[in-house]
Amino acid sequence: MLDPFQDRYGRVMGALMCIPQFLGDLFWTAAILSALGSTMAIILDLDETLSVVISAVISVSYTLVGGLWSVAYTDIVQLICLSVGLVVAAPFIMTNQAVELQRIQETWLGEVTLQQTGYFLDRYGLLILGGTTWQEMYQRTLACRTTRQAVASSVVAGVMCLLLSIPPAVIGFAGSAADWNQTGYMGEIPLTVEQMHFILPMALQYLCPMTVSILGLGAVSAAVMSSTDSSTLCTASVFTKNIYKSIVRQNASDREMVWVMRVAIVVTGALAAVIAIVVKSVYGLFILCSDLMYVILFPQFICVLYISSCNAYGSFVGFVVAFILRACSGAKLINFPAVIRYPLYNKTDGQLFPFRTLIAVIGFFLIISVSVGTKLLFTRGWISRKYDIFDCFGHLQSSDTANETEAVEMLAESDRQNEQNYRFDNRPRPPVLSEEM
Repeated sequence: MLDPFQDRYGRVMGALMCIPQFLGDLFWTAAILSALGSTMAIILDLDETLSVVISAVISVSYTLVGGLWSVAYTDIVQLICLSVGLVVAAPFIMTNQAVELQRIQETWLGEVTLQQTGYFLDRYGLLILGGTTWQEMYQRTLACRTTRQAVASSVVAGVMCLLLSIPPAVIGFAGSAADWNQTGYMGEIPLTVEQMHFILPMALQYLCPMTVSILGLGAVSAAVMSSTDSSTLCTASVFTKNIYKSIVRQNASDREMVWVMRVAIVVTGALAAVIAIVVKSVYGLFILCSDLMYVILFPQFICVLYISSCNAYGSFVGFVVAFILRACSGAKLINFPAVIRYPLYNKTDGQLFPFRTLIAVIGFFLIISVSVGTKLLFTRGWISRKYDIFDCFGHLQSSDTANETEAVEMLAESDRQNEQNYRFDNRPRPPVLSEEM
């Protein structure tokens, strides 16, 4: 996915675009490993740290051995386990005697106020548009044999994501309507906001028979493994191709790159496991990195693919400004204060204004305007081309030099032709014999 940036903007700018991708994949892997640890701790009473370490070792091991082949084949098995486990568990949870659906008015249904409209629209933009910039999707579509297969697999994946979101939603629906006093749950009642984050493993543990609970745990484990191996492989492949091969060692052999990728897989898995164990707000970090994918990479991705006038200067300015604006907007999930307070801001809810979409629009504008502006400055000679640090207009200079050389050669050829004509016109002529002779 990041190859077009290096092809058009150069190796440095392409490497800069890898930063949001690296952070997003790393924190996403840590977040799902942390979720699996919590699930196993609730259902099987295992230590969370041990669960995270075991899961990371397993996923890294088969990714290390088989690469994309092992990830693809294990994903098939994991998808089957995920589908069967959640589909089987959902009816048991819904029909449990502790689930009182009439309580849903109090526990599930809410309302969206007019002030929250911008917040939800911003989230939809983050999910829909920001989701188009993740390497995981392009890793699979670009691995297809034909364009038709790539398009079909993308459409089918979208439909499957929609269908597979129904069982977890049903489980959450039933879990919020459950009377936990009628179950074996011995914790605080009513459930706190922090406890509601674990509603899936709690529902599997206390609202299902043990066999179904274990099957549901297998579904959660399969989902975690599927996401862990994909994101780990993506991070390693991007580092190997777009950083190591393009910047560190451009002459690296295929064998060397394979070993670099293997090391990168191990390092990525280890870092994700450490973050999942140590950091308590992993999900908040993942949300923040997802914001970077939306506000930074989405405008950049559209511009590099579809707007031919964009160059490295516009891309760099758009990247830096979007990053600064997003950082100054704060992050409530990780208690990062907001320096810039947009309209409708309050201390309780934070930013209600769709600031992410605004920053993305600003990024679009800056990338295009700065690109056009710098092109005018350099091509018209207002700034010397020796200051073209990104070498965006070297081809124009080469073209101008070639045109000048061609013009000089044409003039020289014209001079030679004129000289030959002059010599021909002034050559000595033989005497003309008269008719008498």
